[in-house]
Amino acid sequence: MGRIKGTIVKRTTRELMEQYPDAWTSDFEKNKPALKKYIPDIQKKMRNSIAGFIARKKKKELKK
Repeated sequence: MGRIKGTIVKRTTRELMEQYPDAWTSDFEKNKPALKKYIPDIQKKMRNSIAGFIARKKKKELKK
């Protein structure tokens, strides 16, 4: 079983991926600085959670 993501993480991820579709990759380390650019005052734990969720969703997109 995986960890459950909160509603805020899911909603923010969906909104960011719709607004800036070309800014994200399937690499967690590249998503962290990009996320900092779009939401400058984000907390570290939230940033990492969102960046990881974006990477996971991008990997699923590439797999299809």
